[in-house]
Amino acid sequence: MFPGGGKFNPRMMKQMQKMMKDFGMDAEDLKAVKVTIELEDKLLVFEKPKVQVMDMLGNKTYSITGKAKKVAKEEEKIEDVEVKVEVTEEDIDMVSNQCGVSKEEAKKALEEVNGDLAEAILKLGN
Repeated sequence: MFPGGGKFNPRMMKQMQKMMKDFGMDAEDLKAVKVTIELEDKLLVFEKPKVQVMDMLGNKTYSITGKAKKVAKEEEKIEDVEVKVEVTEEDIDMVSNQCGVSKEEAKKALEEVNGDLAEAILKLGN
């Protein structure tokens, strides 16, 4: 592709870089430690890659060189965890006064609706 069998001399490199700049292209090496590409069913992980970013008129293109390791993608397990809210004495008093019920009834209603004041009041109002 390039004259000289792919070997560059420093003078040729300087000329090429000048031509790239003249065409609005700029290239820069990034000091990347690891690059991960997430695919639908697996990950491609590049350890110690050579990464170059080329800016051509504001559009950036990233080039990654190195050996990729294929890693199986693990399914994320999301569990529903019920969180109990601590019912305060103020909340109990408010529900008790609002609905005209005992503090024990107000506390029980608040615990059943996980501390939601409005829901407890509606529940006791019916």
